[in-house]
Amino acid sequence: MASDVNVMTGRETLPEAMARVAREVEAALDDLLPVPEGSEARLAEAMRYATLGGGKRLRAFLVLESAALFKVDRRCAARVGAAVEMLHAYSLVHDDLPAMDDDDLRRGKPSTHRAFDEATAILAGDALQARAFEVLAEPDTHSKPEARCELVAALGLAAGARGMAGGQMIDMLAEGQTFTVEQIIRLQALKTGRLIQFSAEAGAILGRAPPHQRTLLAAYGRDLGAAFQIADDLLDAEGTTEETGKTAGKDAASGKATLVAVLGTQRARAQADMLAAQAAAHLESFGPAAGLLRDLAAFVVARRQ
Repeated sequence: MASDVNVMTGRETLPEAMARVAREVEAALDDLLPVPEGSEARLAEAMRYATLGGGKRLRAFLVLESAALFKVDRRCAARVGAAVEMLHAYSLVHDDLPAMDDDDLRRGKPSTHRAFDEATAILAGDALQARAFEVLAEPDTHSKPEARCELVAALGLAAGARGMAGGQMIDMLAEGQTFTVEQIIRLQALKTGRLIQFSAEAGAILGRAPPHQRTLLAAYGRDLGAAFQIADDLLDAEGTTEETGKTAGKDAASGKATLVAVLGTQRARAQADMLAAQAAAHLESFGPAAGLLRDLAAFVVARRQ
């Protein structure tokens, strides 16, 4: 239905917009992750391997589309989108390591530690995380130091012990344990949701938006992130390795705590649909300008990869 409406109104469709943003962010990443001369070139190659040429760029899309609501310069927004993608790539590199999820496949190609080696993969993840914050702190990202400081602080909160890293720790502890629905929701909010929430909120930070608009975008990102994770778990349970680009069926095999495992596929899918609708509702006051962000909420629960 969304695609029909887009044709009728002449508005860019979500797939078209996501492809356009992916190209913008890919160009920014290519520019921000050059290959230096010298012995450290292998590290830069691993960083580029982990980051370039793959993924939906969902988080970057959230940055650029939320920034567009406030007429932010797209070059500045693309830098923030690229920084988020670097941090996301670092998390995937480390997540795939034998000490963590031990996965040999990512985005349809060998994981970074398989393409290079474990030590190089660890260093590549470390360097990508550092580079992400470096990019946010650079004057080219925003002319106002206050905005750059807010971006750095918000991403640090999303990525650290009270965000993504903390969620990963709980996820590891949860393997083989019986978790309640409430515990799983918190785990997933930290591990996946915080970075998606930051990505939606980043546009408001860049645009120096009033607090109530920043709060609405953060709420949108929070619910979108929760829906996205449930959809991801459903894909792991029902999808194929060819569809997802990573090893399917690993959650059940390793005893991961997921809502699919606790609720079953039907109830988990209903929960994801409810969260997606709730996310879209947070955007009501932004009107037609937020149309693509509303479309994204429907997309994350319907995707097959």
